[in-house]
Amino acid sequence: MRGKVLLEGYAKDGGLYMPEVIPKLNETEVKEWSAHSYPDLVYLISRKFISEEEIPSHALKDIINGSLKRFRTPKIIEIERLEGGLNIVELFHGTTLAFKDLALSVVGGLLDFFLKENSEHVTVLIGTSGDTGSAAIESVRGRESIDIVVLLPHGRCTRIQELQMTTVIEDNVHVYCVDGTSDELDEPIKRCFADEELVAKHRLISINSINWGRIMAQVAHYFYTYYHLCSSVGQPVKIVVPTGAAGNITAGCLAQKMGLPITLVAGVNTNDIVARTLSSGDFSIRENVCQTLAPAMDIQVPYNVERLIYLHTNGDTKRVKEVMDSYEEVGKAAVPEDILRSLKNVVVVPPLPDWMPLLCHGDTLVLDDSQITEVMKKVYKEHNYILCPHTATAAAYHYISKEENPCGYIATASPAKFPEAVEKAGAQPVTEGIGHLEDLPTKFTWMKKGEDWYSILRNRIEVISSKKV
Repeated sequence: MRGKVLLEGYAKDGGLYMPEVIPKLNETEVKEWSAHSYPDLVYLISRKFISEEEIPSHALKDIINGSLKRFRTPKIIEIERLEGGLNIVELFHGTTLAFKDLALSVVGGLLDFFLKENSEHVTVLIGTSGDTGSAAIESVRGRESIDIVVLLPHGRCTRIQELQMTTVIEDNVHVYCVDGTSDELDEPIKRCFADEELVAKHRLISINSINWGRIMAQVAHYFYTYYHLCSSVGQPVKIVVPTGAAGNITAGCLAQKMGLPITLVAGVNTNDIVARTLSSGDFSIRENVCQTLAPAMDIQVPYNVERLIYLHTNGDTKRVKEVMDSYEEVGKAAVPEDILRSLKNVVVVPPLPDWMPLLCHGDTLVLDDSQITEVMKKVYKEHNYILCPHTATAAAYHYISKEENPCGYIATASPAKFPEAVEKAGAQPVTEGIGHLEDLPTKFTWMKKGEDWYSILRNRIEVISSKKV
């Protein structure tokens, strides 16, 4: 089936798709790619994974260029070079002001290509902790070949994030406000995808970061960041990444494996499962998801850890399955020591500053809300620059490291989406790109505690399909 991996999300065995072989660039290619624009890099990377037979070059270029037309800057990505080497890599210039626009806009275009070619329809089903839902909606809204059902945790996203989803009124968009956490709303979604008959009959897919297309497209911003920060190709560059479900940092690891000379640092909030996994191999769920100033990272089930383990076992699927089976059965697993050593290509955190006693797990930064606010305050005071709270988990590394080589700090979202956090940091909320949302009509359905969320979801899926017959 053409587009099979993109259209399925999960593999038949319940695992996540990954390439059997990671393409390795030679030194000449790494140097030659440095001259390309961001859309060109997306094309070059996609071409390494998508055959000419599946999508001809002219069509692939049209999909990528068309998908990126709605960004607010022609460069797509901007890098704000603040004094002292604090290089903020702004990935948030898309429609929903979050980095997920970069990949999901392309995924939406790829989906539409395959579906139109085959005169088919799919229903996208996803849960969101903040930004994924709105970016996914924007990538497919109004497309006849796709309906999208999004579950969001009411009151656990910012109001701006909720409005970006609930104010979309196209007929192919179905939004549910759920009285629960992001991990709780994932449960009925998992039940739907576990029902093979339901998935096949109604063509269910997901385009959150379980979808391989998301990971593939995200590799491009690591290449772009590297080329714009290194003084010469070949120089090492460190990239610090706010991390929730671990999809973005997985794309960074993939870029490493392809031959890009970068090292990675993960920054997380107090939902610290990724930190514990990377530092000590403690891949275990805690009882509660903490509600923080960085809601897109309020996750205790980072499914892309599976892909990280795959990359650092050189594709040994048997070992991946052993770890993941334990995790699925009892909610915890120990990452074997040799895999952990390989994973520790992320760096060791140096001694901490007195002004900000960060929580640390060896190779990662863990910030609570007060520390997130403190970093936002410090950057605003020193540089008159406003960070979003997610970006602050990355920027904290600037104050505890002494880097000789360039370092980039991934800014995953615009501060405009987080006015309360910005006010706590002593800055005026940013309104660019969001001021109109309060005046728009809304369309959504409630999922209250005590209701059968799975039945509600299944019924909606069946109604959608009946209208497409």
